[in-house]
Amino acid sequence: MSNVIDITGLPPERIVFSPSPLAELGAALHALSEPGHHPGLHGWVTATNAALKPDLADRLCEADFLWRSSRSDILLPARPGATLAEDLDELDKIDDERFVAAAFEITCSATYTRPTPSPLVDADERARVREMAAARGPRQAAFTDRMLTDPDGLRVWLRRLFEDCEEAFFGDIWRRVGIQLAADARHKTELLRHKGLAETLSATSKALSLEDAQDGRGGTRILVDKLARGRTTAFADAADPGVTFLPTSFGWPHVLFSHAPGWRPVLQYPVAGPELPAPAALELVQQRLEALGHPMRMQLCRTLSRGPHTTGELANAFGITPPEVSRHVATLKKAGLIQTRRRGRYVLHQLDLQVVARLGSDFLEGVLR
Repeated sequence: MSNVIDITGLPPERIVFSPSPLAELGAALHALSEPGHHPGLHGWVTATNAALKPDLADRLCEADFLWRSSRSDILLPARPGATLAEDLDELDKIDDERFVAAAFEITCSATYTRPTPSPLVDADERARVREMAAARGPRQAAFTDRMLTDPDGLRVWLRRLFEDCEEAFFGDIWRRVGIQLAADARHKTELLRHKGLAETLSATSKALSLEDAQDGRGGTRILVDKLARGRTTAFADAADPGVTFLPTSFGWPHVLFSHAPGWRPVLQYPVAGPELPAPAALELVQQRLEALGHPMRMQLCRTLSRGPHTTGELANAFGITPPEVSRHVATLKKAGLIQTRRRGRYVLHQLDLQVVARLGSDFLEGVLR
């Protein structure tokens, strides 16, 4: 379950770690729209939503499909600026066709990795994005029509919306978290310089790893452990090859991966804090859920949650043979759900309650990643 960025032949200096005010604003707006994804931000979400002026709240609702279910690529700059104004200036340089096409990349569509024409010039694409927007509400549909019929005017409106967010609440946020994110980016840059990319990726997120290709042709690639699948190359944008990593304070549990055709790959990763548990690998989460899918193993877990038991005790309790118990126990142990210890000539098994307690949140983190 991995996304792939082929970085074969990419010079290390083309891998950039940098904070982005626009990307962090996108993360904050997503948290305001989907607070269920971010339980740790509940207090901030409640206070911020309550303090929004009605006009700003209405405009945010109108455009919220750009950041609600997924994050539009326009909110993940490949070359971030030091201020929101600089990020928005770079956004203004994108031509209308590319801007509108990127703005509507807001679903986990199977067509994301395939070059598609802009809705401004293709009738089928216009129909697709209008249908997508209509499913999200009349305000979103009206917003989409304005973008398709008057992209210049809508882009001015959208920039003003982001500037008003900065004045209303994001300016204070960036003054607080921007220092932390810049420090994290500097640390990752130094780590990359002195320890190499593999160790840097491991320190960035447990969802990231480095792999040498096993296709006989050599090559190196970055793997992004997400349920959605994608593949790109660090040379997707021939004019600006590389990979950009954007730290975020508001983004957990999401690891965002922007990799549209022709665009430089961008990854937004949550900055680790003492309150953030390390995410479990998706393969391990799936293995644990499958291990619990057997009714007998569920029964064994119930007994083992109450205390340690031997294989013989479990066989007697459930009327099955010791070899059958051993097979079930081996499956649970391989999934990391039980602990085994020896006491003299006895081997005792017990459910790992902390691992089981984390399973629901591991699953949720995995699907939201």
